[in-house]
Amino acid sequence: MIDSHTHLFLCEGSEEELLAAAGAAGVERLLNIGLDEETNAGVVAAAERYPALFACVGRHPNDAEGFDDEAAAAITRLAGDEKVRAIGETGLDFYRDTASPDAQRRAFAAQVEIGVELGLPIVIHARDPDGESAAIDEIFATLDARAGDNPVVLHCFSAPQRVADAAERGWFCSFAGNVTYPRSEELRAAAAQVPADRILVETDAPFLSPQAVRGKRNQPAFVVETAKVVAEVRGVSYEELEATVAANAASLFGW
Repeated sequence: MIDSHTHLFLCEGSEEELLAAAGAAGVERLLNIGLDEETNAGVVAAAERYPALFACVGRHPNDAEGFDDEAAAAITRLAGDEKVRAIGETGLDFYRDTASPDAQRRAFAAQVEIGVELGLPIVIHARDPDGESAAIDEIFATLDARAGDNPVVLHCFSAPQRVADAAERGWFCSFAGNVTYPRSEELRAAAAQVPADRILVETDAPFLSPQAVRGKRNQPAFVVETAKVVAEVRGVSYEELEATVAANAASLFGW
């Protein structure tokens, strides 16, 4: 099994403990996602310490204020490390107001450019207020205009109404613990529709603990609980889904 999106530095416990628990659960590869300059450097350093750990560097939309050419250059420099396999997470978040929409747009456009220039997958964060779709709509339009055929990962996929559009573009859809929640019927239906060669699973740890471990702070080992639910709704065995997502992640991230 793989965890295509985790924030190990925010989880409870040491790196050694978290990775040992993940390994015991059968999680063999993890993508550790940076959020800003400080955590980007940290995820690269951690990836160099552990063979199972790989890094993604970028600026989260909630932290996009002040993003400038120097910030873009710092991401580009770090992305030259052999263990960095993606850019992000980046995108738009109109649910929280910690960064202005224009600041988010600047950071997003710059990171798309970096991903395309380096040929690295772009990991997308998208969040709208309930019942709205402005962020996801703009993200799709920006990627259509700027990303070309570059690989894209819609992390913590939560736009079931756009699953066919994502499939048409060949983008990867990564499902987190919220797909397991009792009220997430539409999201589970979307997980059943994603083409087999474009589906991933993740924790987004320490957030979004799967239903089976609600009340506990999320960690990479718990991705297996999300994968069990995704396998069930797709009508395949856990072992088949495990092989599928492992192959997809290996192809996408080159690990």
